[in-house]
Amino acid sequence: MTAAGDMRQYQVVGRKAGTTENPNPEAYRMVIFAPNVVAAKSKFWYFMRQFRKMKKTTGEILDCVEIIEKNSRTVKNYGIWLRYDSRSGTHNMYREYRDLKLTGAVSQLYNEMAGRHRCRPRSIQIIRTATLGAGDLNRPNGAQFAQRKVRFPLPHRVDSAKRGQKALSDRTFSTVRPTTYFG
Repeated sequence: MTAAGDMRQYQVVGRKAGTTENPNPEAYRMVIFAPNVVAAKSKFWYFMRQFRKMKKTTGEILDCVEIIEKNSRTVKNYGIWLRYDSRSGTHNMYREYRDLKLTGAVSQLYNEMAGRHRCRPRSIQIIRTATLGAGDLNRPNGAQFAQRKVRFPLPHRVDSAKRGQKALSDRTFSTVRPTTYFG
């Protein structure tokens, strides 16, 4: 599986195909992050082979729907528990991200794991995700933005020439350096 673009969240429901001994076997439901429906179904069968004696040839998928987050207008803190295979072994990990949607946080996770740990998307298994409050954050990077009165100062600004506006100077080239500190 490649993590091209944003990841999506799918709910996949499947079961073992009915037989004469067991015409209505129990169904299994998984929430899976994948770039598309085909990859989500493939990941479902990958995990079912690991956890139950079931594979694609002996089973059937009953339902596969994309889960869309309702409130995606506010920034939230997400905690993600994962397991990944590196060159030296299997490791458990917990990471925190700030994003509008859970799928955006998972996309950040895949990009960061590829950059920091050279981890391929196929070797990442997301165990659990949670929406965190400001008091639940463990990492200092996310906690600095979760304060009540967070400010983003702009100490050095450069006025650029935009269409219909004046730049720092009327001329293209100037003999004086521009002033960028307006504090």
